[in-house]
Amino acid sequence: MSTKLFVGNLAFKVTESDLEQLFGQHGAVTEALVMLDRQTGRSRGFGFVTMESADAAKAAVEALNGSQFEGRPLTVNEARPREERPRREGGYGGGDRGDRGGYRGGGGRDRDRDRGGDRY
Repeated sequence: MSTKLFVGNLAFKVTESDLEQLFGQHGAVTEALVMLDRQTGRSRGFGFVTMESADAAKAAVEALNGSQFEGRPLTVNEARPREERPRREGGYGGGDRGDRGGYRGGGGRDRDRDRGGDRY
């Protein structure tokens, strides 16, 4: 059974290939991911590695947790399931604040009055 590991404190230049090579020294790697920022595309400084077996995962944790890689001490442990977080309302002025301010919410001025009345 495969085991997913969390890998933290990664240098920003570390790639998925680097992780696969590093963890591959301790057993078969089925997947290596470096998490990227959606807006900038830069590494977020952590990732996940899925090891083919629990024994390989245990060996990787014991060998790599606290070890130096690319000048930084790694944090390696078994990944926990992602916690459910409440969804946030998108956009500006969303939700039920009642002020209708911000993007697409009107507020701040009366558009019809600024344009000369009820022409629209």
